[in-house]
Amino acid sequence: MINIVLPVDFGEKTDQLIDGAVKFAKQVNGKINLIHVAPTDIGFAIGDMGYQYFPEVEENEIREELVQLNKLQQRVLAHDIDCEHLLKQGIAKDIILEYAKTKKADFIVMGSHGRSGIYDVFVGSLTKGLTKSSPIPVLVLPIHE
Repeated sequence: MINIVLPVDFGEKTDQLIDGAVKFAKQVNGKINLIHVAPTDIGFAIGDMGYQYFPEVEENEIREELVQLNKLQQRVLAHDIDCEHLLKQGIAKDIILEYAKTKKADFIVMGSHGRSGIYDVFVGSLTKGLTKSSPIPVLVLPIHE
């Protein structure tokens, strides 16, 4: 069985990414390993008192993201594709590469919104970073309007 790591961010294009990954998994008899990497600064706020940490905000956000991840897993399983998931906090590129290595992934499947140039300068591109540094093949699916 082909192991596919599929990072998700719960953005508006996640459904298209899931559809593309499911189609690919069916073609190659693959298993999808969903991963969501939450930022490490959840629960922090800047106010009059400087930086403040609110653990209940972090716990609620992580809990909600886990619910969303479970729903995506159920969606994949409904297509008769084996699926599991992981939610971790950290630096997305590093966590995804570590997970792919742990899962002995054959592919990492990412979405591309078709943005470039100034957008990448300010926001960065996880897909671009992974394609440059991953020893595992990265399949980039076009995700457009």
